[in-house]
Amino acid sequence: MKRSFSKVLRTLAMAAGLSLTLASGMSFAERGPMAPLPSPSGVDVPPASVPANPNSLANGTQAQAQPANPSIFTSANSDPYNYVSIPDKEASVLIQRSGEQWRVIRNGVITVFGGWLLAIAFFGIAAVFIIKGPIKLHAPLSGQKIKRFNGFERFTHWVMAISFVGLAFTGMLILYGKYFAMPLMGGAAFGSFLMVCKNIHNYSGPLFTLSIIIFFLLFATRNIPGEGDLNWLMSFGGMLGGKHPPAGFFNFGEKIWFWFGMTFLGLVISASGLVLDMIVPFMQVEYIRGTMQIANIIHGGAAVLMTTMAMGHIYIGSIGMQGSSDGMMSGYVDATWAKEHHELWYNKVNK
Repeated sequence: MKRSFSKVLRTLAMAAGLSLTLASGMSFAERGPMAPLPSPSGVDVPPASVPANPNSLANGTQAQAQPANPSIFTSANSDPYNYVSIPDKEASVLIQRSGEQWRVIRNGVITVFGGWLLAIAFFGIAAVFIIKGPIKLHAPLSGQKIKRFNGFERFTHWVMAISFVGLAFTGMLILYGKYFAMPLMGGAAFGSFLMVCKNIHNYSGPLFTLSIIIFFLLFATRNIPGEGDLNWLMSFGGMLGGKHPPAGFFNFGEKIWFWFGMTFLGLVISASGLVLDMIVPFMQVEYIRGTMQIANIIHGGAAVLMTTMAMGHIYIGSIGMQGSSDGMMSGYVDATWAKEHHELWYNKVNK
């Protein structure tokens, strides 16, 4: 009994010793420098030139000709450019880690939160229309017409509006189409349809940019904050007082849309869109993957914000307010509408 027990102890001790020896050997093997294997070209690197980190050792005669260039195979999961002899330097990056970050932001932050923002705005406006209905005039129409916009101003507005609607529609399909249109149409048909949408989007963009610039030059002076804007802001456009506050040619809400929605967001969208179209004028831009990914994120985020604000502008300018569309349709508005919604401007016109 004692002999058998001692044999078991000796066996366990030998097994433990072998295990510790193997573990220590593996540890030293991981930490200890090893001479590289012969390179595929047959040119071996002398042991004295082995670096502290063997993984950074370049192989082959070409790699030795560029000793500062790490092997593209040992640094594949990184953004830095490696050496290639062709003009396309993008081909030297095997795996672009920032591409995964772009995908997460584009398909996560912009698509998900942008979708919720658009849905809240749309259904919020629909609820206001159903519950409260359009804003009616408190007095009957007078029949007296006052000129509000000339022909060129209306033409510029409609060019900007139509191009924006086309860009918003095709942009939403590019961003969200794969979730609802592709299952209905099928992959092949959706791919062809999306290519048409992409071309419409690309060619409408410069027209939208030009119309924004012209519209800004036409109306910038009329959108400078002035008399009546503070009262309009404090009463939230009449929602807190029951009476529409006096306003000039444009009220403060329209000025917010002009400066932030149309001008700032519109120009941000236009600038990033020109980068994505690779037609930036008057300056040199490297259209590499990192640049295009940043431009895509800026373009998508600003477009969602502008579309959200445009929903309110379109609603008020169409079915949301009685008589508001007359100015951009015919150029003239009724005197009752002008006095009720833009009293300060009405008083100046009728002096």
